[in-house]
Amino acid sequence: MAERPYILLSCGMSIDGYLDDAGDERLLLSNDADFDRVDEVRAGCDAILVGASTIRQDNPRLLVRSADRRAARVARGADANPVKVTVTSSCHLDPEASFFTAGESARLVYCASPAAEAAGKLLGDRATVVDGGDPVDVRTIVADLAARGIGRLMVEGGGRVHTQFLTAGLADELQLVVAPFFVGDARAPRFVHDGEFPWGPGNRATLAEVRQIGDVVLLRYALSERFVGS
Repeated sequence: MAERPYILLSCGMSIDGYLDDAGDERLLLSNDADFDRVDEVRAGCDAILVGASTIRQDNPRLLVRSADRRAARVARGADANPVKVTVTSSCHLDPEASFFTAGESARLVYCASPAAEAAGKLLGDRATVVDGGDPVDVRTIVADLAARGIGRLMVEGGGRVHTQFLTAGLADELQLVVAPFFVGDARAPRFVHDGEFPWGPGNRATLAEVRQIGDVVLLRYALSERFVGS
């Protein structure tokens, strides 16, 4: 098996650990300066992964916003935008979602085995559907991405996906941005779900950087020996 990609998890959350509130509108957890920082991180990655629920709830485009950064990617021989990747057990996805229609990026959908054939018919030429096992295994995903030449993977959530990568010990770096407010609603999605994490009281994660960005703070954790500092 090819060496897996360098895996960077990126997340914004409230002080009390929520990714969103329980309302229909997306909750903005960051500011313009941090959105630009995230854009820079995206531009340095080969692929961006989000869960299917994030596509349904947030309809993200997952593109590099800066024209200069897109041009720099092309100049070094890469596509203007990273490959888009999602994970789904049922392929309850809208082929008209921005994930599939925005930009010219290649799109990969890792689908649970029972739904893979139906997913291929639903998405057609909008994406490449890959049988990810039953249930989908993140280890299978990262091995397949490595075989496709993905060297640096950015995982942008949501909570279920973050939990799967973290509990599997597959994260090299966590970039966690904390917004200066509370959500206070147990119906809202959290940063991670319950699980057995490699980092606990007896194995504390390494805090590699703390940076204030306007009214939010970036906490950067090194989660493996593969961590690459700035």
